[in-house]
Amino acid sequence: MSGTRVALTLCALGGQAGEDRAVAALEAMYQAFGFKNCLRGVVKAKSFQEELAHFRELLDAHRRPISCALVVFIAHSGCQGWLLGPDGREVQEKDLVGELNLCQALWGKAKVFLLLGSPNTDLESNAFLSILTDLCRHSPHWHLLEVLTQVIGKVTQEMPTIGYKCPIFQSSLRGALYFRRTRSHDLEPSPIPQEVYDMSGKKVALILCVTQDRFGAEQDLKALKRLFQTLGFKSILKMNPTAQDFRKALVKFRERLDACRTTVSCALIVLMAHGESEGRLLGADGQMVEVEEMVKELSTCQVLQGKAKVFLLQGCRGGNRDPGMRPRPLSWLGRWLQHWLPRSSTIPSHADILWVYANMQDVFSRENFPRNLDPVDILRVYSAAEGYVAYRDENGSDFIQTLVEVIIADPHRDLLELLTEVNRKLCEMDVLGPDCDEIRKMNLEIRSSLRKRLCLKV
Repeated sequence: MSGTRVALTLCALGGQAGEDRAVAALEAMYQAFGFKNCLRGVVKAKSFQEELAHFRELLDAHRRPISCALVVFIAHSGCQGWLLGPDGREVQEKDLVGELNLCQALWGKAKVFLLLGSPNTDLESNAFLSILTDLCRHSPHWHLLEVLTQVIGKVTQEMPTIGYKCPIFQSSLRGALYFRRTRSHDLEPSPIPQEVYDMSGKKVALILCVTQDRFGAEQDLKALKRLFQTLGFKSILKMNPTAQDFRKALVKFRERLDACRTTVSCALIVLMAHGESEGRLLGADGQMVEVEEMVKELSTCQVLQGKAKVFLLQGCRGGNRDPGMRPRPLSWLGRWLQHWLPRSSTIPSHADILWVYANMQDVFSRENFPRNLDPVDILRVYSAAEGYVAYRDENGSDFIQTLVEVIIADPHRDLLELLTEVNRKLCEMDVLGPDCDEIRKMNLEIRSSLRKRLCLKV
């Protein structure tokens, strides 16, 4: 973070009440974090993509190194992955990310996107921003995912129980990101976060694994058995479940936990199957099951209220294969030299991205369906970016094998830090699929509404 930090605010609410307060809170946050504020109020005639394209051109023309970009949307949100632009049209978040990924100055750098919903009350925008700013000021030694986890915990304490959704973040960062490295002299330092999930009770795991036409799955099961033994989890395994079996197994698992007389501290669900886009998995019978159904089922477990619920999802999320990105030199000499650069200079196209969803009301819903935001205390870890292949061979999947290796090496460490390390290792890998002769890249995706630090072994 030694280079210039840049920020862009995009407002698409047409001057609704509270918008000025949100913008003022953002300006204070930018100043506290050392960002150069490229504030831009979006006019009705322009789209988010046009504004980001102009922003990208400004950054590429900047002569000094840039370390991080923060883009804030004050806009209505639709179903997962969509925003309502200032021109009244829906735009996909992946298209906005793709626009900023074209920026030469941000190659390999963190790109943070913050979505604020309709700021009609102080609770929705100012509480989130003020808590975030205050925590970063007092805690320069906390990485951003750790800060956001504490912010979610503090904000949810003030939330009404009806009509609001929990803030979440979605990360493919390859390393720890710090907005502040030094502390102001007039502020007392804050200790390492004390809000930690209590793991003194029983820890349970459920593995639902389809092995049919999934060579290497048995190696993943062996690795997971070793992991659970290390962490002290009691696990249940169901092999080759049908789509209906996926649902029934979760219901039975929840009922068993609710009937348990001992304290349960954490539940970990591993879903291993062929997958498709938008959170769909294929059972052994070829029928589809929605991951969202299983998340909601476990969220109703009374024993697990206020406890961490972790989902590990090993499966494809589409059929795309990522060739990765390399810096694009502007000169003919640079383009010639690029042929001699090692493959390690290529990174996944969807790495280094952090989305923060702070909008806490479903103001706009595409096709009249509410946005699917996670309940509180949920951590999902996807083995691939949305729309892309998850890689696996006779030795097991890259995701499960790397995950087990990293966690066993330091099981007492914060899980989000460990997962960021897993992602770094995956991003460095060059992979070949069974039907592809060219090198491809991959990255995992972390989606969290955890309110506290989570250490799986105490």
